[in-house]
Amino acid sequence: MGFFEKIKNGLKKTRDELKTRIQWALKGTFDESVFLDIEEALILSDCGVETSSKLVQKLREKWKRGQLKDEKDVRLALCELVEEILKEVEKPISIDGVKPFTILTIGVNGVGKTTTAAKIAKTFIDNGKKVLFGACDTFRAAAIEQLSVWAERLGVDIVKHKEGSDPAAVAYDSLKAAQARDIDVVILDTAGRLHTKSNLMEEMKKIKRVVSKELSGAPHEILLVVDATNGQNAIQQVKTFHESLQVSGLAVAKLDGTAKAGFIIHVAEFFKIPIRYVGVGEKLDDLLPFSARDFAKALIEEE
Repeated sequence: MGFFEKIKNGLKKTRDELKTRIQWALKGTFDESVFLDIEEALILSDCGVETSSKLVQKLREKWKRGQLKDEKDVRLALCELVEEILKEVEKPISIDGVKPFTILTIGVNGVGKTTTAAKIAKTFIDNGKKVLFGACDTFRAAAIEQLSVWAERLGVDIVKHKEGSDPAAVAYDSLKAAQARDIDVVILDTAGRLHTKSNLMEEMKKIKRVVSKELSGAPHEILLVVDATNGQNAIQQVKTFHESLQVSGLAVAKLDGTAKAGFIIHVAEFFKIPIRYVGVGEKLDDLLPFSARDFAKALIEEE
């Protein structure tokens, strides 16, 4: 299955909801009321009130200029408008000229952070890069074990300490090991406790400080993993983590499990944080580099 087909399948729930509501909106007379219904459809997909309003206002202007005649016109125009917003955050990770390139993965419990880290590792391995995991979630033995299983499955090195160890010490040892072993990419998997607790944010900041002292410019990527099924809650997580840690990239997991994928449009417009990856399934190769065009087409356009 190609990239676009995977994105399309992953966005099926959100696309079907939007399509049904847009069709319903246009089943009668094509007048001003249509745009209120389309706006509601976008809001219900978690696109956000302000973002939905802006998109619909632009659609309304096109309609007044005689550019929208039917459902197909509306969908094509909406697709173009969404792609415009998303294009600003379509920025793949580049590790050129940096070694070891260090990725600090952050996020709350249950978003699929460790699995996403493994999937990211697979993308680098497929491109001939040597990867090392740092098991910085030392608060749960299960987290260390899970990452160890992935390391064995992928054939990559892992640095881990015993449960309850200082996560920053694990991060430090991971970088030292990477430098000694000629590793290309280090992925630090951190604990995922509630983002509302300031002491936990301080822990992430400590890891960041320790890593930057050991290697200039590190961490080169602070990657926030969010669960698409959380919708508006994911937006709050982006806001909180970005304020504390200056997030440099997003990985959106579990798109295939939600009809609320519109939140990505809202996040793109208001935070301008690059979206690096989108997860559309459970398999290792179901984490895809983000494409604004593919995402917009898969979300809105008619087949």
